[in-house]
Amino acid sequence: MARRNLFQPPPPPATPGETPQKDPKSRFPNTGAMSGVKSTLKDLSSNAVRDIPIEAIEEDGPKDRLSFNDTDVAALAQSIREHGQQVPIMVRPTADKPGHYRIVYGRRRLRALRFLGLPAKALVRSLSDEEAVLAQGQENSQRLDPSFIEKALFAAELAAGGYDQPVILDALAIDKPMLSRMNKVTRAIPAEVIQVIGSAHGIGRRRWEELADRTRDHGLDLLQIVTELDLEGLPGSDDRFARVQDAVARKLQTPASPTPSPALQVTLKDGTPLVEIKDSARALTLKLSKTATPDFARWMRDNAETELMRLYEAWQSEQASD
Repeated sequence: MARRNLFQPPPPPATPGETPQKDPKSRFPNTGAMSGVKSTLKDLSSNAVRDIPIEAIEEDGPKDRLSFNDTDVAALAQSIREHGQQVPIMVRPTADKPGHYRIVYGRRRLRALRFLGLPAKALVRSLSDEEAVLAQGQENSQRLDPSFIEKALFAAELAAGGYDQPVILDALAIDKPMLSRMNKVTRAIPAEVIQVIGSAHGIGRRRWEELADRTRDHGLDLLQIVTELDLEGLPGSDDRFARVQDAVARKLQTPASPTPSPALQVTLKDGTPLVEIKDSARALTLKLSKTATPDFARWMRDNAETELMRLYEAWQSEQASD
């Protein structure tokens, strides 16, 4: 079955105070040329553009852009002032506020119209949350693509909003491996840091992944690093990313923690090495010698789960008694 085109759904509901049209079936049969006329009228109604007061349009919902450049918004506002709004936005009615709408796409145009104090020319569509997300993704594919990090944040916001993975994949036109990479980046890099850096159109997936890997692997407080940097004087988001990346590289060159403790060697009474215990910032590692005590190493492999659970429960009992 063909997928529904979200740009041409059924006709929108009547606005408040508008008299619903009567069903034409009683006057016009659904045959011949009249059927074609009715179909044409239905298409025209579905694609009708309305003038909607900007105060009746809400801007909440998943955002596919990090921010709007004030200069770009001002330039768009000037173009609209001189030539009018050439491209409509898309909105959908809100269920809890009659006469109010929620933006589907066209946030930058709406921001420029707010600046001018003009009503918005809009297509009104009765869409579910999932259909609105898909329509937003379809519209994005017809204009300048968002940057990698904008797409990654959009995917994270959709996931946090409870959208299923297939909807996210369709909305962004990506596959599962790419979604996994995006999730890895947004889990490691705080959203506040990404907001400070900006859209960074010149920074691709690999560099964001590298920054995420360093942040995660070394336990860096990236938000603190960014707070200490002077990024206000850098107008370009690519430059801000480069400054953060350089700061992370310098941080990793400076010893941030004391020298790890030497490995602990556990030996039997006769001097036979039993186990070596290494303590690092990320793990406690036990290494059994298969050469010195092969039978015990084999037994430990087979019984490790049981013995470790026993030790853990003993530790819990001590904690409870304390």
